[in-house]
Amino acid sequence: MVANLNAAFLPTSCPLLVVKVGSSLLVQPDGKLRREWLQTLVADISARHKAGQRIIIVTSGAIALGARRLGFDKGGRASLADAQAAASVGQIVLSGIWADLLEAQSLAAAQILVTLDDLEDRRRYLNIAATLDRLLGAGAVPVINENDSVATEEIRFGDNDRLAARVAQAAGAAGVVLLSDVDGLFDRAPHLPDAMLLPTVEKIDGRVRVMVAEGSSSGMGSGGMASKLDAADIATRAGIGLVIASGLRDHPLLALEQGGAATFFVPREGASARKSWLSGRLTVKGRIRIDDGAVQALKNGSSLLPAGALSVEGEFKRGDVIDISADDDIAIARGLSEYDAVDAARICGHRSSELAAILGTVPRSVLVHRDQLVLL
Repeated sequence: MVANLNAAFLPTSCPLLVVKVGSSLLVQPDGKLRREWLQTLVADISARHKAGQRIIIVTSGAIALGARRLGFDKGGRASLADAQAAASVGQIVLSGIWADLLEAQSLAAAQILVTLDDLEDRRRYLNIAATLDRLLGAGAVPVINENDSVATEEIRFGDNDRLAARVAQAAGAAGVVLLSDVDGLFDRAPHLPDAMLLPTVEKIDGRVRVMVAEGSSSGMGSGGMASKLDAADIATRAGIGLVIASGLRDHPLLALEQGGAATFFVPREGASARKSWLSGRLTVKGRIRIDDGAVQALKNGSSLLPAGALSVEGEFKRGDVIDISADDDIAIARGLSEYDAVDAARICGHRSSELAAILGTVPRSVLVHRDQLVLL
């Protein structure tokens, strides 16, 4: 393992670490808990805590545990109603397990259940950040899960990889560890004899995405690794390092520290807190397409002017988050709109001097201000 990975996640250089644990690591196929393995992970967390590193746990497993208690088929995922009911039962079981194991290490567990909206809404995002800061300052270990008992397909993360990255942003963490059932990202399907683990990824570009699309990800299926790449993209854009490592071995954090196989995603230079929140959002209200001149202007640090806009899609209000794209529909930026969709469409392609006559009011001179915009 590369030396900078070991240094990046040690307590001395990473005062706050987010560790995500998936269902397949916590729960066996028959629905039983992998308690012995989980005890080794908690022992690792305790050792790091004593060394001065604060830990946030993002955990899955509530639906699987609840399904076993209720006798549901298909792991509780036969229907949305089954999943919500299983989560309601399993969440109590899951929180009790974490609380008991952490208590055995003299650590206090603090449960937080969130939905997608909680981290997409700026005010609630800041409230979660404040709560995490207080809990960590008091020495507690936050244990976070998506609130599957109320989440629907429209308002859910769908996986805890991206949730872990968003939590890391909110908490100001320096690193994220996604414990998986594979060693990391491979250049092709891991079962192939010539498959090679990528120890470091400097940038998540089209080449890396193609590897996943072609099935190079893991035994989890391409969707599983695709969500991990999304999480890595969210984290690294915010200046947070992220690693994918195997959780199949005992003491997985200790194994990582000792040079165990993993893939490290190198963080970019961190953006401001507000711009990190913007770039990490998973939902947007609409889109503005722009011409080549406007694309270059944004890259040079300018605001988006109406003259450079070609068209408007979606229904959004002033202050909503929108994507900005060139003609190829690939989002190049994201920001807070200064206009609602109707007025934005009316002034597309017009110079600032023409806006008052079109709108009949004293207009704002930009569609998206550079201080409320982040390049993707």
